[in-house]
Amino acid sequence: MSPLLVPAVLAVVLPLGWALWGVLGRSNRSLAIARRNLTRGLATTALPEVGSLESRGTGSGALLRTLTPETAARRMRRLLDVAGWPPGWTMMRLLWSKIALGLGVLLVAGLWFSASPGPVRALLLVALPIGAYHLPELVLSRMGKDRQEQIARQLPDVLDQMVICVAAGLGFEAALSRAAANGKGALAAELTRTVQDIAVGRPRREAYEALVRRAHVPDVQRFVGAVNQADAYGVSISDVLKVQAEEMRVKRRQRAEEAAMKVPVKVTFPLMVCILPALLIIVVGPAVMGLSASLG
Repeated sequence: MSPLLVPAVLAVVLPLGWALWGVLGRSNRSLAIARRNLTRGLATTALPEVGSLESRGTGSGALLRTLTPETAARRMRRLLDVAGWPPGWTMMRLLWSKIALGLGVLLVAGLWFSASPGPVRALLLVALPIGAYHLPELVLSRMGKDRQEQIARQLPDVLDQMVICVAAGLGFEAALSRAAANGKGALAAELTRTVQDIAVGRPRREAYEALVRRAHVPDVQRFVGAVNQADAYGVSISDVLKVQAEEMRVKRRQRAEEAAMKVPVKVTFPLMVCILPALLIIVVGPAVMGLSASLG
């Protein structure tokens, strides 16, 4: 096989994938403009871009909707929800990126295997395209986990702000809106969307449950459950917020202590593999060389 064949294939596949990404992004431009017009006058945090398969009734969207199992579509939508629908990520782009990566790697691996067939290359011919096909979902999963950790870290501070607002005489929804407006990051964006849902007439309980589903953080679920119970039984929301804020601070401190205790275990493997061999070569190497010279 010519050494220029693989670079030539990459030179064709990568620009095509990039062009496809750009075309799919432009197809959502009118929808994004409509959403900005609808949310004008509310908080500046934009709602996530909707690029579901259901929103594309014809063309490639209908084809992908037919070929994609419902369970896979729900899983991908769940990943996008937990990741906060990052800019540029839609269901259509996610599906096309999976297909493009899988086919591109399969093509390159097939050319590589045809050059010199063998059992190892045959195994890689199967494993590499499968891994490339699932790579976008793995990236989204990592982004979602980082976002969940960020929300868990920010929640105690947001609850402290809400406690101050409620103590100053604001209602719960007003305190929630103030904390969302003054905050930054993933939690502030989710609270902003919750406030917007309530403002357009969505029932509060449904808006809070949607917040739990999007965040997918146990601390947020406990907080929403406590708020719903306080609303149902007439408990003072100020007391509930104080208790929740204290518990969240304790949990944040415990998570930090747990992460600190895991550091020695995580350092052990790099120490044994990278540092210890070099140290042995420096310390024991001269003695071994001197001993071999004296015996030789």
